[in-house]
Formats: sequence, structure tokens, C-alpha cells
Amino acid sequence: MSGQKQAEEAIVPSFNEASEHEEKEEEKGDHSIFSVKSLLWHGGSVYDAWFSCASNQVAQVLLTLPYSFSQMGMLSGIILQIFYGFLGSWTAYLISVLYIEYRSRKEKENVSFKNHVIQWFEVLDGLLGPYWKAVGLAFNCTFLLFGSVIQLIACASNIYYINDKLDKRTWTYIFGACCATTVFIPSFHNYRIWSFLGLGMTTYTAWYLTIAAFVHGQVEGVTHQGPTKLVLYFTGATNILYTFGGHAVTVEIMHAMWKPQKFKYIYLLATLYVFTLTIPSAAAVYWAFGDQLLNHSNAFSLLPRSGWRDAAVVLMLIHQFITFGFACTPLYFVWEKVVGMHDTKSICLRAVCRLPVVIPIWFLAIIFPFFGPINSAVGSLLVSFTVYIIPALAHMLTYKSASARQNAAEKPPFFLPSWTAVYAVNTFIVVWVFVVGFGLGGWASMTNFIKQVDTFGLFAKCYQCPPSPSSKHH
Repeated sequence: MSGQKQAEEAIVPSFNEASEHEEKEEEKGDHSIFSVKSLLWHGGSVYDAWFSCASNQVAQVLLTLPYSFSQMGMLSGIILQIFYGFLGSWTAYLISVLYIEYRSRKEKENVSFKNHVIQWFEVLDGLLGPYWKAVGLAFNCTFLLFGSVIQLIACASNIYYINDKLDKRTWTYIFGACCATTVFIPSFHNYRIWSFLGLGMTTYTAWYLTIAAFVHGQVEGVTHQGPTKLVLYFTGATNILYTFGGHAVTVEIMHAMWKPQKFKYIYLLATLYVFTLTIPSAAAVYWAFGDQLLNHSNAFSLLPRSGWRDAAVVLMLIHQFITFGFACTPLYFVWEKVVGMHDTKSICLRAVCRLPVVIPIWFLAIIFPFFGPINSAVGSLLVSFTVYIIPALAHMLTYKSASARQNAAEKPPFFLPSWTAVYAVNTFIVVWVFVVGFGLGGWASMTNFIKQVDTFGLFAKCYQCPPSPSSKHH
């Protein structure tokens, strides 16, 4: 036993032995309930990571992609999805490389991560110093905060299509209370069943949208004029940038794995699967409704009410609850570290400590209930840096010296065997995303966002709701 304990704390450059030992210890500890607990609760395999990445990647953006297609046209929509999908997979790969570099360096210094979840800002701090930590923390936390806000807005927006007796703002109050229960889920280890269900739900919804659009057929006098304005084109483009920028939680998902080195290509495989959901559904809905989508950022609003649609709405609601947990869990970790509660074993104590994180999210969802425009604004101003620019720059700076490249824990991938090629790809990503994503996208999405505030006002009671029958009579 003591020998095993020493092995657990040993310097493990490959750091999978420690994880295996931890697993064996847990298996011994609660063997009676192990099978059930393992099946539903305790995930750390390659498959769990794949489900987590795929279900976390698409979520409610699935419903806004037809809106993006109407802004930028069918061809641009499909090309940019594929382009940003591969770009996102590459930066997720870079994040995984930097995580492995950081962890192997720390474990050579005999640091144990037994009760500590490594986060992206700590990786930046360990490899590049405190300034990078501050930048990473600021962008990541703001992005995750607004990512959680978007989930709440989306919940209210979706439930309204089943029950419009309450306005969307009231639904936001109700779902805020429901989503607050995610404080009880300790870490990404415990999302096994949720990730699996989440992916099933988005798969159903995507194929429902595709089939329902074809069954419905094209509306009378349908037009497909997009793109007509640069503002709309770049707003749509940043929403797609946001779709494939769901990896602000990559490090936390990796840390929950028993063998994090296996993460390398998981994000790419998840993205390839997500293409089978996003491209057919967005193309089919745009084909059927055309430019009507410009005033309907949620695809559910145009499809006729049916049992199939209600099922899709309910499944997306449950999925948004899961995605809220995904986006909020890293924020919970950060807050726990700030108040010194991160090592606490008690789930209830940690849950109470996490509650202050949910309150501002709830409040922001009530102030800015603009579902489609907020996606684009978050995409251009936050995702562009958090998910694309910072990982590419951090990778280049970490390996700028010859000795760092020589001692790298992970060498360049087989399809780009030279460091020069890796640097070239990273430089392209930084320049492209800064100019197109942040610059043009930021201008377009903020113009669009301000227009929504001017049209609907803050604290809008029912954003993009059809007029009620009573108001039509007046």
C-alpha cells in the first residue's frame, strides 16, 4: 500500500501511471457501488472526452446557424463552417499540447494534482508567467460567463414555443433557479451520463430541423438574397466562429481524463461528427425559409408546431441545462480557488460557496435577452482571443527557444512535422482571427447588438415574440 502511495506521488513524466493508480484505489474503495457509479457518474475515458467535446460544441448554436446562413448565403455558410471547424480543432490541439507540457514540467518538480483541477490560466501562468495568466483568466472567465448567460436566454427562448402563457423574462427567472442546481456537480469527471444524453439530444434536434424543413417545403415566394450587407455577413461569420470555439473548457475536460495524452485528436473527431449535424440542418432550414430567417434568430420559431417540434424543444432545454453546467463549472473552480475552498471534499459546502457565481449570470440574462446577436458579439470579442489567438500565441512563445523545442513533451504532429510549419499555421490563425474575427466581426456584431438594444430596449420582456392576439384587435 505504501509503495503504491509512493508511486502515486512519484515523478511521472508520462503521468498516466498516477491516474491508473488513482483509478485502482477508487475501484477498491467502493467496489459494491462501483459499477453503477462508474456507469453514470465517473467518466474519464477517451469516449467520455469525445462526448463532452461534441455535446459541448454545438448546443444552442444549432438553432442560430440557419439565421447565420440567411446573413451570409448558403455557400459561405458551408465553407466557413468547415474552415472554422478545422481551425478550432487545431487550436484545441495546441491547448492540449500546452497542458501536457505544463503538467509534465510540474510533475518533474514533484507537484501533485490529486485534489486540484488544472485550468487554462494556470497553464499560461506556469509556461509564460503572470501577465499571461491575467489575460487568460480575464478572457476565459468573461467568455464562460456570457456562455452561461446565452444558455439561460436560449432556455427561455425555446420554452416559449411550447408555452407562451408566460413571457420570456419570467421563463428566464424560472430557468435561472433550475440551472443553479449545477453547483452540486463536482467536476467534469461527473458529466458522463449528461454528455452522452446531451449529444443524443442535439443529434435528434439537428435531424428534426433537417427533415421538418424538407417536409414543410419552401415557403411561397422564398428568396435567398444573402449576403446583402457587410454588417450581416460578418455577424453571421462570427456566429460560426463561436460555434467551433466551444473549447474554453478543453483543459478541464482533459484533466478529467485518465490518460490526457490521448486527447490530441479527440476534438477533431468531435468536430467531424458535429459537421453532420450543423451543415444539413442549417442548409435545409435556410433552403425552406430563406430571408425570413433574418428576423428569426431561433430556427424553432418558423417551423410549425407538432409533437416532433415539442420533443426537440424539450430535449434542447435539457441540453442547455447541461451546457450551462459545462460553461459554469470552470467558473466555479476559479471562484473556489479565490475563496480557498477548492480542496474541500464536502460537495454541499462547495455548492454553497459556488452560488455567488450564478447570481450575476441570471441578472445579465434578464438585462440582455438577445439570443442571436449576443452569440455573435461573444464570438467576435471573446472567443476570437480565448480560443484562437491566445492558444496560438502561447504555443509560439512557449517553444521559441531551441532548447524548449528539443525538450518538448509533445513534438509537432505527423502531418506538420517541422516546427516552421507549425509556426506558419499559428501566425496565419493569429492574423486571420484578429482581422476577420475580432476586427470586422467585432464591428459587425456590435453594430447589430446596439441596434437590438435600441429596438427592444434593455430588460425586454419578450424579445422577438409575435404580437399577442389581444394587441392585434386594438
